[in-house]
Amino acid sequence: MTDAARPVIWIPRRLSDATLERARRDYDVICKEDDTPGTAEEIIAMSARADGMIPCHSEHFSADVAAKLNSRLKIIANHSVGTDHCDLPALKSRGIAVTNTPGVLADATAELAFMLMLSAARHGVAGDRIVRSGDWDFWSPAFLVGKQLTGARLGIVGMGGVGRSLARKARGFDMEIHYHNRRRLDADQEAGAIYHDTLESLLAVSDFLSLNCPSTPETEGMMNAERLAQIPRGGVLVNAARGSLVDEVALVDAIETGHLAAAGLDCFREEPGGNPAFSEHENIVMMPHVGSATVRTRDAMGFKALDNLDAFFAGQEPPDML
Repeated sequence: MTDAARPVIWIPRRLSDATLERARRDYDVICKEDDTPGTAEEIIAMSARADGMIPCHSEHFSADVAAKLNSRLKIIANHSVGTDHCDLPALKSRGIAVTNTPGVLADATAELAFMLMLSAARHGVAGDRIVRSGDWDFWSPAFLVGKQLTGARLGIVGMGGVGRSLARKARGFDMEIHYHNRRRLDADQEAGAIYHDTLESLLAVSDFLSLNCPSTPETEGMMNAERLAQIPRGGVLVNAARGSLVDEVALVDAIETGHLAAAGLDCFREEPGGNPAFSEHENIVMMPHVGSATVRTRDAMGFKALDNLDAFFAGQEPPDML
């Protein structure tokens, strides 16, 4: 396309250097310099100036926002896999294409989930604090005794790309893999993992439970008090998916009563910020929703978004159209 015909793209967050370099090569780019979430007012205002947007999960396209978008805006190329920040029917009714970035962040997110699982099981928070503060002045066979992963049963809720990647890594620890999914995987994808057709059946055998499913009306609050109680006593919960999957009050109660030995969390119901109640417990390991935060994956996510824009403005259907 000629410079005169180049579409204008709004990028509200600070994407990777490689992504921004490529975007500026092919498009007229407007960046939000302060790298803070785009507000509803900013999104609506920029829709009159941009032909496309590359938002993150921090920008919310509600039905109300969608109704007020300028007709100039033709495509929202999300820099994320999750799309629960977008009212897809409302955007579709306005004729706005929406894409996401599947298939590129599975390994990075699974790595972080495994880090959380290990750190939760082996007292990573308490151990770091004791050494870092200079309070390590003793040793005992009973000191920071944790839960061993090797040979334990790992339950995975959601066997998409992240879940399958986590299963591959867990096999290196000789873990026994169990999973619950909307449908059973083919045998080659299952790779010996044991399928459970109900969540309740999976919970009963999960020494470690990892949530790797999307946020939907059906999964909202799925890990409530009743279901947390079905995990074997001394189990560990890991959530590197979406904060809305977990009843956080029930989780604190399960930790305080000792039913759960620990938890590892990369996402929360309130983001940014998290849940202050979790900070009172050193057996809850927390990260600030950075499952995909590696250089390789951030570049891949940005390039996926740009691939979708390129196809759209070339008159083709984007590869990741929703």
